[in-house]
Amino acid sequence: MKKPTLVVGAGALTLLGLALGLALRPGSDPVAAQQPASALLQQSQASGPAVARLGSQQVAATELKALFASLPEASGQQLRANRPALEAWIRSRLAEKAVLEQADAQGWRQRPDVEQQTRAATEQIVFRDYLQSVSQVPADYPSAAELQQAYDSGKSAWQTPPLYRVSQIFLAVNEPQALEQVRRLAQELSKKAQAAPAEFAALAAQYSQDPGTAQRGGDSGLQPLQQLVPEVRGAVARLKVGGVSEVVQSAAGFHVLKLTEQQPARTASLDELRDQLTQALRAQRQEQIAKAYLEGMLNTATLSIDGAVLNQVLEEKL
Repeated sequence: MKKPTLVVGAGALTLLGLALGLALRPGSDPVAAQQPASALLQQSQASGPAVARLGSQQVAATELKALFASLPEASGQQLRANRPALEAWIRSRLAEKAVLEQADAQGWRQRPDVEQQTRAATEQIVFRDYLQSVSQVPADYPSAAELQQAYDSGKSAWQTPPLYRVSQIFLAVNEPQALEQVRRLAQELSKKAQAAPAEFAALAAQYSQDPGTAQRGGDSGLQPLQQLVPEVRGAVARLKVGGVSEVVQSAAGFHVLKLTEQQPARTASLDELRDQLTQALRAQRQEQIAKAYLEGMLNTATLSIDGAVLNQVLEEKL
């Protein structure tokens, strides 16, 4: 069973937003994952069998392993299981290396503007990594009491929407001239399923053209209405548990639907939110530690701003 989809109120967005921000830091996106250029270049020269080649460029197995190691565990597992996304990353990496090879052949790294951008990027990497190192959150934070307090303070916002378990028989319309023929078949299947709802799974396994659900008797799992296509959404909302719909037409084809389970909206439990809240609280504390550290740096010496020089810079034309 899928985890409930959380609809978080405005009062809880800030807290969970911090957790999301951590997850989306450079290097955490499983499809467009990026690492510092120096690390990628070192990995590209690593020995070992090549996963892919493009001319003189290659992506070595060690580089792919380093990519997985750089990702959060959940993102790494997601990427491992998503072959198209992984192959897209490999193609993108090879194209990047080919472009870098051409740029190096033309001395692009030695251009003054590129060297300036390289220094600025290096400074930002050093700043970010060092600041993270001096703002580490204690391993035992948050405590059980702090976690409970955070949950209680935002309890009114931890809402899961109503969830619907829907099974479907889907018939695609691959050619415009086949529209009516496919419609008649969908209507026939709808009548059969309405007359014998217990046979729906067998009909879906035999006729449905959605490979993701047909092998499960049409079952698409628990999900909120918002995740369904609009045409299907309205039909499901009108069904009672165990009921089978009339034929529903969408842009992709025809659907015959059966509502097999419905769960009402409810407040998510602390156990369901524990990982999210823990990550959010730790991110919030790290931000606080980092801010205090930066403020402390400013307070260690006298800060002076020359207003005349600043005004002169502001008055200069771009």
